[in-house]
Amino acid sequence: MSLLVKGGTVVGPTGTQVADVLVEGEKIVALLDPSFGHSITPDQMIDAAGKYVIPGGIDAHTHMELPFGGTAASDTFDTGTRAAAWGGTTTIIDFAVQRTGEVVQDGLAAWHAKADGNCHIDYAFHMILGGVDDDSLKAMDQLVSDEGVTSFKLFMAYPGVFYSDDGQILRAMQTARENGAMVMMHAENGIAIDVLVQQAIARGETDPIYHGITRPAALEAEATNRAIALAEVARDCPLYIVHLSASQALEHVAQARDAGRNVFAETCPQYLYLTLEDQLGAPGFEGAKWVCSTPLRSKHESHAKDLWKGLRSNDLAIVSTDHCPFCMKDQKELGLGDFSKIPNGIGGVEHRVDLIYQGVVDGQLSLERWVETIATTPARMFGLYPRKGIVAPGSDADLVVYDPNATTRISVDTHHMNMDYSAYEGVEIKGRVGTVISRGEVIVADGNYHGRKGRGKFLERGLSSYLV
Repeated sequence: MSLLVKGGTVVGPTGTQVADVLVEGEKIVALLDPSFGHSITPDQMIDAAGKYVIPGGIDAHTHMELPFGGTAASDTFDTGTRAAAWGGTTTIIDFAVQRTGEVVQDGLAAWHAKADGNCHIDYAFHMILGGVDDDSLKAMDQLVSDEGVTSFKLFMAYPGVFYSDDGQILRAMQTARENGAMVMMHAENGIAIDVLVQQAIARGETDPIYHGITRPAALEAEATNRAIALAEVARDCPLYIVHLSASQALEHVAQARDAGRNVFAETCPQYLYLTLEDQLGAPGFEGAKWVCSTPLRSKHESHAKDLWKGLRSNDLAIVSTDHCPFCMKDQKELGLGDFSKIPNGIGGVEHRVDLIYQGVVDGQLSLERWVETIATTPARMFGLYPRKGIVAPGSDADLVVYDPNATTRISVDTHHMNMDYSAYEGVEIKGRVGTVISRGEVIVADGNYHGRKGRGKFLERGLSSYLV
């Protein structure tokens, strides 16, 4: 089957051009001057005049079906990848999990079993290492060489659950430095945070806002700086800070990057648009909707402004979602009367492309930078480029036709995620995902869904092509 996306403005990391995109089977085969379009008779044609044609989004940080806090993320690989497709994301990189005492390869196999045959779009895995020992270090080498898993996440937070001490982190970084993998870090000082949490509860401070108050920006910054130092000791192990939310942490990343280090970071839409006071501090238990870690930051400080600046300057490389949704009923409600028992997570995989496009409308980002942060850089950072992340001959035909003249209103009434509320209820975006194409197949068009469960493929990834 051949497909011609005709007359749109193709947006890539280096600029824009009006071009027709010719697809044969699952691949892009040519970008054509529109004056040549009349000589081609495709099996299917999509009119993209007046619209942007961008590579399908890559969400490099999702947690489908993640067991956490006495429950599990409400989106399955079926519902979550379907929602992602609706929002213009055609690839996710989810996290397989190994806990202390478990075999790393068994954890990976468990996530393959969850995802296989259930995904609507293509997917890959990072590996969470919850227990760093001789066996898991050997497993890192095996996953890189044989399994197409080339990034490993460690936690400085959650003592007793995923936490690794500095010695374990250093050993994992040394291993990654040798095999070429990327170390991803949840950078918060979990030991100190647990003390603050216990003290707050003892004082009767149990409302959701205290989740943010007991996870201060200073402890994110301290952990970020410590992770950067450990990566330096490990002979400049590539380091990627996940869900960065605070100005002080960003300063440490910027300093390392100015020194030429292989230090990278992502942020998420919630830290660009939502705040501790307005969301976590909502009346009653309502703030539980926005409990996530790292937490939302104060609107009275410059965090959001600095994060947008970081995206412009490339001190922040990527916008991911950390999509880890929980419903209010029977899930977030587990923390009634004790904020520390509220499952941590916000759902947003469906809205990332739109929310970051609003940054273009607001003058925060260029069109090119929008595409870089949502598609091209995730592909390069995590070993998927140029198969993914760019509109170019030879790349997979993952395309989004984006209408800058339409409007999107986000609501629980219209979203497709398996959640009983929306973290962005009522937000209006001056733009809208129109047609979504995954490996040459139209899966969203004209407000209708045409995809199907099981068509998504597992992607074995190579090493990062983003390192200096």
